[in-house]
Amino acid sequence: MLRGLDIRDMLIIDRLELDFAPGLNVLTGETGAGKSILLDSLGFVLGWRGRAELVRQGADQGEVTAWFDLSSDHPAFAVLAEAGWDTSDAELILRRVNTRDGRKTAWINDKRASGEVLRAVSETLVELHGQHDDRGLLNPKGHRALLDEFAGLDRDLDQLAQLWRAARAAQKALAAEHAALAAVKEEEEFLRHAHAELSALAPQAGEEAELDAKRRLMQGAEKIREDVGKAFQALSRDGAEGAMDDAMRWLDDAAPQAEGQLDSAIGSLGRALSELAEAQAGIEGCLDALAFNPAELEDVEERLFALRGLARKHNVLPDDLGAFASAMQQKIEALDGSTANIAALEADVAKTRAAYDAAAVKVSAKRTAAAQKLDAAMAAELAPLKMERAIFTTDVTRADAGPGGVDDVAFRVATNPGAPSGPLNKIASGGELSRFLLALKVCLTRETQGMTMIFDEIDRGVGGATADAVGRRLAEVASKGQVLVVTHSPQVAALGAHHWRVEKRVVPTDAGEMTTSTVVPLDAGARIDELARMLSGDRITDEARGAARALLAS
Repeated sequence: MLRGLDIRDMLIIDRLELDFAPGLNVLTGETGAGKSILLDSLGFVLGWRGRAELVRQGADQGEVTAWFDLSSDHPAFAVLAEAGWDTSDAELILRRVNTRDGRKTAWINDKRASGEVLRAVSETLVELHGQHDDRGLLNPKGHRALLDEFAGLDRDLDQLAQLWRAARAAQKALAAEHAALAAVKEEEEFLRHAHAELSALAPQAGEEAELDAKRRLMQGAEKIREDVGKAFQALSRDGAEGAMDDAMRWLDDAAPQAEGQLDSAIGSLGRALSELAEAQAGIEGCLDALAFNPAELEDVEERLFALRGLARKHNVLPDDLGAFASAMQQKIEALDGSTANIAALEADVAKTRAAYDAAAVKVSAKRTAAAQKLDAAMAAELAPLKMERAIFTTDVTRADAGPGGVDDVAFRVATNPGAPSGPLNKIASGGELSRFLLALKVCLTRETQGMTMIFDEIDRGVGGATADAVGRRLAEVASKGQVLVVTHSPQVAALGAHHWRVEKRVVPTDAGEMTTSTVVPLDAGARIDELARMLSGDRITDEARGAARALLAS
């Protein structure tokens, strides 16, 4: 809850520090005393939109600080944790500065905060309600969330949102499969023809280089074979081999009489004969390889050209044709299996949507039951507020499906039986609207604890017993947390647990005079005088004081 507010150089406030407490806090004062300035300043530090010019005349900047005591599980900490704040401290301090040139800077627990984060945190801290409330009860966009909170549908809505996401994901997967199938079908004829062509050729990695080398070898084979044949002939029995054999035979015959002088030569010649034999074998192998049928060259060239032609056709390297064929095979298999796959995805869509629809029907039923319960509670609340003939209805109507279900919710009122019903802010007058809003807030917050709410002259246009009923409902709401109410009604002010009077003062300065606004906490005696002033005007009589004491006593 809001524990304190420090305001410096804002509008006609030079310096003001307020300490708030749980329960009903009332702010009173004459018209124009500056009560709205307090709300403007609080709205400024919370990041709400307000007046454009807030800095006090003559000051360089205005500054507002607000501090809150919160439970460890307060939703504000979840917002801060997501934004990167340390949330170990239970106290939350908001500070915001507005310079003379219009620049605004905010801090949360001394860490610089963006306007987006500030507003997200503020929405969990304070609710503002009044005759021109467009942040909550009067905004039809928020009525479904209010009814859901009243109905306690948190777990149902979490499950419904999960089912919605699952149904959306299934539908998205089906759409993607249809799109992929449509894209493949456009090239199905080409795919099947090209794959058949590649399958018939059966290209292998490295085959193109091998065929190219073989082709070049064959093209020069005749000339090469002639030269290689002459070399083989030169080394054969009629050439070097024969001469070397003769030389070896002769040396062997002479060796015994040479006294070992031929041993080295004989060894060298033996080794030469061995090397010669290896050379002959290699040359003979080459001759065998160069022996080919001209038709074989034609076959090699035909396959080589076929490989290169398909590679150009598909804009890939010849060595990549095999992988390209495999990829085409996968597309064809996907095409062939698409019917079964789509059937499975359609079944998944039907299953997830059925689960969502069933959950949405249950949520709709609970909303309808809660709407009837809320209407009955509102009827009970409106009677003491002197609006027993008014009719409040919660309309639950069909809407497009979404994560929150298939319902639209709208709060509608008719101020008299038989009169047409319509939106709250279109049908009710100022005083009626205030009472509708208060009754609705009482009904919606009966199970809520620890909230801070501000009611800005929500009792305007009512008096007497009706004002007393308004005050008692405000006290009931405040008993569950904290309420700040700006009021002109003595009946409402008398029910406050804490009472402040807003005063406007004119103080002398070096430049002349300056109007300032301040807030004074009231003790028991001052409170009686303030209530008496509210009852009788500027001239406070003993009778007015007696009436004020009676109000407090009641």
